Amino acid sequence: MNAWILDESPGSYRWGTIDVPEPGPLDVRIRVVTSALNHMDLWLTKGMPTPHVPHVPGCDAAGVVEAVGDLVQTVAVGDEVVINPAISCGRCRACLSGESPLCPSFQILGEQRWGGHGELVVVPAVNATPRPAHRSWEECAAFGLATLTAWRMLRRGRLRPGHTVLVVGVGGGVSSAALALAKFAGARVVATSRDEAKLTQALALGADEVVDSAADRWNVEADIVIESVGPATWDKSMRSLVPGGRLVVCGGTSGPKVEVTLPRLFFKHHEIIGSTMGSHEEWAEVVDLVRQGLPIVVDRTVPLAEYPDALERLEKGEQLGKIVLRHQ
Repeated sequence: MNAWILDESPGSYRWGTIDVPEPGPLDVRIRVVTSALNHMDLWLTKGMPTPHVPHVPGCDAAGVVEAVGDLVQTVAVGDEVVINPAISCGRCRACLSGESPLCPSFQILGEQRWGGHGELVVVPAVNATPRPAHRSWEECAAFGLATLTAWRMLRRGRLRPGHTVLVVGVGGGVSSAALALAKFAGARVVATSRDEAKLTQALALGADEVVDSAADRWNVEADIVIESVGPATWDKSMRSLVPGGRLVVCGGTSGPKVEVTLPRLFFKHHEIIGSTMGSHEEWAEVVDLVRQGLPIVVDRTVPLAEYPDALERLEKGEQLGKIVLRHQ
């Protein structure tokens, strides 16, 4: 099949031909219609982490089932599906208790296994979900990883209607999804960015208030802070929490280490909560929200051949929402 391929890490992607993946007894093979970019696409080229090579990137994809394994009964050839990018064993204690992100063999599509930026992709049949009706192929590729991650973060932050949610660094897929999800759930949303155009877009997407990230103080009182920036914003994020508030973090685009002021943490009963991806239950909830009309923010759609240009836009942080690749 044709795909974007990483031959070494650190390294760069090339367009080329690689063997067609064969589905196992419980797998399905999908002909990809659309896939979407994530920061993982960039991190792999820098050895963060280093995948087994050759590697095909792409954490998000949607398409049409082309082949099914001998034991698959839930999915049929010709089905239009969207892929849950969170892959687990389904047998360990974590999986059986509904906490598959804690599975010892947990994988993310496009990181530890070949992803969707090629003609075909193979995943467990349990990870192939019927494409939500009335949503475009672009939307179906765009919501997977980011919306699942944001939804688990909000759940772990114990989101309730009427809460104030601070979304730090709006523009990326997770932050854009968190804005949409929090508003959909009846929260008040404040978004931050250094980019005036992104702040204007955030208001158009439903943010109740926007704040310049560069300001010395944000003057926000948030029940939940959604953090993925890290050291560049950490102190102001912590200062924005109300007593008893929760900061939920899924990444650190500005670096891996932060400082925590312990008296502030314990006197104000703050919680710092780590979160990654989501469970099968949370995926089902996300898909149901998408069926109900959850807004999905697509920055732009480009042909698969323009993947390098799309990566450059992502690396520069120029996007608001997800960049989608059209395969067909």
